[in-house]
Amino acid sequence: MNDSAVPPSPTMSDDDTGPPGSLWTRMKADPQYAPEHLALEAVRRLGPEAQHWADHARLEHPDVTPDALAQQAARRFINHARLSGAVSGATGLPGAVVDVGVLAWTQSRMVLHIAAAYGIDPADPERATDLLILQKVHKLATTARLALGVAAGRERASRLFADTAARPLSGMMVKLSVKLAQMAGVRAVKRMFAKVIPGAAVILGTWVNSAATKDLATRTRQLYSPA
Repeated sequence: MNDSAVPPSPTMSDDDTGPPGSLWTRMKADPQYAPEHLALEAVRRLGPEAQHWADHARLEHPDVTPDALAQQAARRFINHARLSGAVSGATGLPGAVVDVGVLAWTQSRMVLHIAAAYGIDPADPERATDLLILQKVHKLATTARLALGVAAGRERASRLFADTAARPLSGMMVKLSVKLAQMAGVRAVKRMFAKVIPGAAVILGTWVNSAATKDLATRTRQLYSPA
């Protein structure tokens, strides 16, 4: 494929590179189901974006292969994960929570774009189940679907705000950080603790984010590729 036939990379606006504020509110109020809340919101919010990108790429480049589209999406979001790991400057536990939350969101975005590249509907609610399996939050689709159902039932703002007010902040942040790190890749746990060591976060964040996202891209292509 020559340069003129290279499909466009997925784009992101500056204010849409991490979980939206409403999602952070739900996850902080209900950290036990933070991955499920993130997966549900990602499919709702990012699924149509991924489909639009794939449709536009195929329209502009009719001969592009699904593998080429998937590779383009993977490259775009692996690079973004690497960059976000390097430029993050917030330290301490709150900063670590933001880091792994942004990483998990970026990875979810990548999965949905790869699905769209292979002709799989990225906005189908079943993609939330795929996210939790691919990101190793759950091993079985049945347990993932059950957890998603519980999380969906807990998305009632008034009760969630009340729960947040009554919950100790430090305990909530620890639980949230662990759950999001699990979703973003087990090795991302090291990233959280590096946040409290001056100078270590940039170096460790770059390779941890990149490695975890590369591994996820490989698993995603294996799942969605017809081959």
